[in-house]
Amino acid sequence: MKFCKPKPKSILSLDIGTKRIGLAYCDPLCITSNILPAVKRFENNQEIKIIRNYINELNLTGFIVGIPLDEEGQMTTQAIDCKNYGQLLSNELKLPFSYVNEHSSTWESSDRFGIRKDKSGLIDSFSAKIILEQWIEEGPELKEIAGKRQIKY
Repeated sequence: MKFCKPKPKSILSLDIGTKRIGLAYCDPLCITSNILPAVKRFENNQEIKIIRNYINELNLTGFIVGIPLDEEGQMTTQAIDCKNYGQLLSNELKLPFSYVNEHSSTWESSDRFGIRKDKSGLIDSFSAKIILEQWIEEGPELKEIAGKRQIKY
């Protein structure tokens, strides 16, 4: 699915894993993107409080969630988890959001930033940065899937 370049806005990008969530954000004009410390996932989703604090502190107006589709663009088990987590965040944060196909973002961040054998979450946040840069170039607009209507993956 091809989208147009979105209108600039301050966005939080999430690379959702089973243990950690990598975070990155951009300024309102989408000129610079920066990483934030990755957050640990908890069974009771208490990491959402940390994510909400970043959103409030940085005055972010929406978020994107990376969806790791396979080589053929099909949903994976991890993609389903990411999609469900994105919907949970949308319900909790009441912000517009979008999904971005993040196929191979971890490999790309490893190659691009030279991160190997990372257990700190740094590679997850750099993956979130790559997802964010992809969103800045390709979209989709957040309003396309705000609320209950979702793009079908």
